[in-house]
Amino acid sequence: MTGAIWNLLLALAWVVLSGNFSGLNLVMGLVLGYITMVLIEHQVESLAGYPARVPRILRFIGFFISELVLANLKVAYDILTPPWHMKPGVIALPLEARTELEITLVANLISLTPGTLSLDVSDDRKVLYIHAMFLDDEEELRRNLKEMECRALELFR
Repeated sequence: MTGAIWNLLLALAWVVLSGNFSGLNLVMGLVLGYITMVLIEHQVESLAGYPARVPRILRFIGFFISELVLANLKVAYDILTPPWHMKPGVIALPLEARTELEITLVANLISLTPGTLSLDVSDDRKVLYIHAMFLDDEEELRRNLKEMECRALELFR
């Protein structure tokens, strides 16, 4: 978290010193701040691991957007075609997430994806119950949801 704060402060300093207060200039400041962080990571102990985390975050954002678009297209297709193809159901997904933050993140990412909704977490915090609109292939759905969970957990571990 320290690395992200320093990167943001460096970006804001770039914007102020350049005198250009546009969003594109802020992005440029973030990129320059990131490059600076990569260069000084070995000398500042509190920055350890930050430069490696940023590409993982960007890859996850790309992955989640693609999953979001595909799920939206599937739901839109089902709504627009006269015979509905959905087969709703509830599944139990064993969780690898352990902390409250990890479980909340995974549950919210699943709920944000059209066609799936997180219903409940078991009392022992090891199972997440999910309602799915398209439960044609339960194992494929479970595999896709586990992939999303693993990618999300990479951001914190």
